[in-house]
Amino acid sequence: MTYSSTMVTQSTTLPESKDPAIPDSIFHTLKEKAIKARNLSYSPYSKFRVGCTILTDSDEFIVGANVENASYGGAICAERTAIVKAVTDGHSVFKAIAISTDLESCASPCGICRQVIREFSDKELKMPIYMFNADGSKFVRMTVGELLPLSFGPDDLKSLE
Repeated sequence: MTYSSTMVTQSTTLPESKDPAIPDSIFHTLKEKAIKARNLSYSPYSKFRVGCTILTDSDEFIVGANVENASYGGAICAERTAIVKAVTDGHSVFKAIAISTDLESCASPCGICRQVIREFSDKELKMPIYMFNADGSKFVRMTVGELLPLSFGPDDLKSLE
């Protein structure tokens, strides 16, 4: 589902697709930081800039951007950059993730990023992922479970113990 950000900004009640657990001001900060994080991108080969912001359980914002490499396999996506930064700063519980690209449509995380995001999601896989278009006027909200159904995660490995 796609919404106009002006609807979110002008509304005193949150639209159904947005989590009431995330206050409007935090939602807007998450969006703005994801959009600005694109400026940190190192993407000389694809020119496809991606910015990501994580909202931690302590309401801190961690930003990341994609970093490409001449050896394409050495590239890292914005989502994984932000997750690595968050984890190495001592955060492993996230409330939400926001992603932004230069596209007019909303882009979703790649497969490997979905799996890495899943690692740090809540057990119910309800953590929201907000995917914004270039100027933040549209977004799609999906949960980890919706983006990665029938996923493999930490609990699957515990069953082997």
